[in-house]
Amino acid sequence: MNELPVGIELPQKLFEGKTAIVTGASRGVGRATAIRLAEGGANVVINYLSNSAEAAETAEVCVSKGVRAVTVAADVSEFAGAQAVARAALENFGRIDLLVCNAGIWEGAPIEEMDEEVWNKVLNTNLKSAWATTKACVPSMKKQPAAAIVLVSSTAGQRGEANYSNYAASKGGQISFTKALASELCPTIRVNAVAPGWIETAMIRPAFEDKEYEKQVIDAIPLKRVATTDDVALSICFLLSDWSRHITGEVLNINGGAVLCG
Repeated sequence: MNELPVGIELPQKLFEGKTAIVTGASRGVGRATAIRLAEGGANVVINYLSNSAEAAETAEVCVSKGVRAVTVAADVSEFAGAQAVARAALENFGRIDLLVCNAGIWEGAPIEEMDEEVWNKVLNTNLKSAWATTKACVPSMKKQPAAAIVLVSSTAGQRGEANYSNYAASKGGQISFTKALASELCPTIRVNAVAPGWIETAMIRPAFEDKEYEKQVIDAIPLKRVATTDDVALSICFLLSDWSRHITGEVLNINGGAVLCG
């Protein structure tokens, strides 16, 4: 996949001097976001769970943009893991300005077949990780003049998703968490969310092995394509930047018009 399919570059001073943490950044939306943040001048902490090679490759691309980048293996669904990521940012860069809560998985089952393990795994990875990482980072972020947090939610959190009630609940929880934190942390830290629909990532490719289903999905999107990871990354960067300095508590929909929310 093309890492930067949108033919524009972010200004190098957009995030100059800032430190950004991106969870789940070894691939997909997290990787694309880390690279865009580096392009905008931020030093980047790349969190990952298990794929050290992909995380290292992401860091290498970030460094090629003229910034510093470190990788941190940690399970951020546990507070100790989130603390390790925050500690790495402070030890390497001395500050935390920007946080992207992107760690997530998409696993489900019909409700009568869903076992407790799958329910807990998805809620912990998607929602508890947002709590843990925010809790770990906020004390340092409060020391900065223009800190910002973005949670990566989903259209599933707005309208539900059959056979993925656990995923929908986790993403809906992220949206409510965003709104609560926006009020709680203002005016020091802005907190927003993005709600993508279908994205071209490894996570959704198995679903699109059924080409008829893929066609049905794309036909239902007014813009007639699935989002790229860079479509989402650029929207995240907008919400993290001073371009959106008077926006907090919002959910930015990135779904090609498939779900129209007020």
